[in-house]
Amino acid sequence: MGVIRFLRDETRRTTLFLILSALSLVASFFCSALLPLDPAWVAVLLCGAPIVKGAAVALVTRFDIKADLLVSLALVASVLIGEMFAAGEVAFIMTIGALLEERTVAKARAGIERLVRLTPRTARVIRGDEEQVISADEVRIGDVLRVFAGEMIAADGTIITGSTSVDQSVMTGESIPVDKGPGDAVLSGTVNQFGAFDMRADKVGEDSSLQRMIRLVESADAGKAKIVGLADRWATWIVIIALASAAVTWLVTGEVIRAVTILVVFCPCALVLATPTAIMAGIGNVARYGILVREGDALERLASTSCLAFDKTGTLTYGTPKVVAVCVRAGADTLTTNALAPEASAPDAASTVALTTNALAPAPSAHLAAWTGDELLSHVAAAERLSEHPLGKAIVSHYQLIKGSLPEEPKRFRMMPGRGVVATVRGRQVLAGNSELLSEQGVLPDEGLAVQAQAQREGGGTVIHVAIDGLATGLIALADEPRKDARALVGSITDLGIRTVLLTGDNEQAAAHIAREAGIAEVFSRCLPETKLQLIEELQSRGERICMVGDGVNDAPALKKAWVGIAMGGVGSDITIDAADIALIGDDIRHLPHLLALAKRTMRTIRLNLAASLLLNFVAIILAMTGILGPVLGALVHNVGSVVVIINSSLLLKYRDEVSDEATSEATSKESSLPVQ
Repeated sequence: MGVIRFLRDETRRTTLFLILSALSLVASFFCSALLPLDPAWVAVLLCGAPIVKGAAVALVTRFDIKADLLVSLALVASVLIGEMFAAGEVAFIMTIGALLEERTVAKARAGIERLVRLTPRTARVIRGDEEQVISADEVRIGDVLRVFAGEMIAADGTIITGSTSVDQSVMTGESIPVDKGPGDAVLSGTVNQFGAFDMRADKVGEDSSLQRMIRLVESADAGKAKIVGLADRWATWIVIIALASAAVTWLVTGEVIRAVTILVVFCPCALVLATPTAIMAGIGNVARYGILVREGDALERLASTSCLAFDKTGTLTYGTPKVVAVCVRAGADTLTTNALAPEASAPDAASTVALTTNALAPAPSAHLAAWTGDELLSHVAAAERLSEHPLGKAIVSHYQLIKGSLPEEPKRFRMMPGRGVVATVRGRQVLAGNSELLSEQGVLPDEGLAVQAQAQREGGGTVIHVAIDGLATGLIALADEPRKDARALVGSITDLGIRTVLLTGDNEQAAAHIAREAGIAEVFSRCLPETKLQLIEELQSRGERICMVGDGVNDAPALKKAWVGIAMGGVGSDITIDAADIALIGDDIRHLPHLLALAKRTMRTIRLNLAASLLLNFVAIILAMTGILGPVLGALVHNVGSVVVIINSSLLLKYRDEVSDEATSEATSKESSLPVQ
């Protein structure tokens, strides 16, 4: 039973057959005269029979002429004239080529199955005074659904009551949860972060956003044409020329052995090896840089890429919010403090006025002069100490990084879903959240802080408004920081003759800010999965060959549709990686220029392989026509081309692109010279 299971595995079976065939060919070459039966028969049966069978089936059922047809003709002809070694040797080489080609093709992917597993299974529906848990498939348009914290939203709809923050990254790629309240739209497949809310179902079942995205992935994958091997592309002409040459030689010389020799030397062994050996060497090269090539023809497609489309969050940015500025109001002026080096001095104790803890009570004017950026950050970090919101956690982490310890815990703490937090810190009431929170608590807006908030939003930041003891005191701005190597990376890609664009689900300000930082001129913001897919389709309809780089589930359809899809393997989801042709295992985008340069070098190597093998075949054909080469010697000589191809391809393993290496070194040095945050 173990042997049967072993032989059922095609790769293991082929490897075993190759080992046995190699041993039989060695025995045939040195000992055939001493044995009653030529051992090369083993190679003919194990390696040759599957080739002949496959070629015959393809020719009869589909009239599909491939390189295997010429190989089959050479095998049969060699066997008929008793040249068993030549037949076995050709079958052996072709089987090696087929095995190499198989190993460069990705295994069946499970991306769509993973997406299906994201689909909500149940929903909590309100009917009359009863709350029922039903299958998500049973939700109907107009149903009122109740969604608790941590639950996945089962349908597209509109919030009726309640406030919350929704993690929309699965659909839009936004790194920060989006605050939602009555009247706001929510999407199926997204996750409720805090509190509970009731919603009206507007789109259900196959019309929901998640189901539409699943269909997009399926259709994009089906529409991506696979590149056919060059030997198979030219197979019809190769067969016609080979048969014509053999027939003419036979008619002119009357020697069938010369005709058979022509068929043997005409076998496209080197043509078959030219592409897979180079691609495997290229795959081995980039693997050392943490790049996994999942599709065998991805490097071939990547070499012809004309435009590289970046997702923003987690690709050109780190994908996590960081504190970038702390602003405080001092009298009539608003001061901005560098978030990475807040003022070390605390406010003068003598000038600090004791304040009431009533959040709505006005405070004396001395309150405004009492706060520095350092003190404001200290109070807000303490207020957010118990918060589960990503922005609150980012503020606490920033404080811990600056001070080397966690902030104190608040005396009282209340989470306001979709708004922010209310807490008591050191006897003072601290409000930290959006502008709606401050407005609901009766805090009057400050014009200077409003200007600062708008400036931070235009720079791609998210603003946390802060009020202490009922007065607007300052704000903290957070942003998803661009990767330090983004600009050098984009410059290196541009130097390779490839233009860059940015596709993101984020708002216009955040998208424009990151694009400026990275040096990308063309930006498309607020992109849903179908929007990204449509943009790629539109660009490719104009003749562009798009390479898409992304990390989120929302990028999966675009990665499938693009000429080449590259996923961030570390922060990226499994679904994204399944949808891509190439994965950056360590999320190190600095090596993208090397990958692109290596792809171009791989195609140059393939062309050189083809030219060398065709030249050698041409010379061998002339020698076969004149009778200088017989079938056995012809088989050995024409396989010199296969050896040359393998050696030339192996040089790719050591290839390093000087331009991309220089850019990588420059980015690394810049990153290392930055102050520790």
